[in-house]
Amino acid sequence: PDLNGHEKYGLGNVKYNISRIRVTAVEFPSASISLLPGTGIKLVIANASLTIDMNWSLRTWMFKDAGRSTVYISKVFVTAIFSMPLDHTGHTLISLTSCRTTSGDIDIKLNGKS
Repeated sequence: PDLNGHEKYGLGNVKYNISRIRVTAVEFPSASISLLPGTGIKLVIANASLTIDMNWSLRTWMFKDAGRSTVYISKVFVTAIFSMPLDHTGHTLISLTSCRTTSGDIDIKLNGKS
């Protein structure tokens, strides 16, 4: 979904709109799944990266600008643990028990008129 809103900075409000958000690349160079006896499954993703493209616009009382942006997020690490209990009919359910995510670097490129 699009993101829009306003923030108060210094002498006035800044209105923003971020639209057409698209994930254009995802890389998982290192991923593993292991069984945790009595618990479920552990998923570990190491050193992943993500590229996102979007349109943006800003407006203040003094100026307005708009353009395209690319966000590159790298050194992403995810550890997730899933439990796998059986429901009352004997079917396996999958529930996320815990999840931890960290990212190392974020590079933002803004292209606009100003």
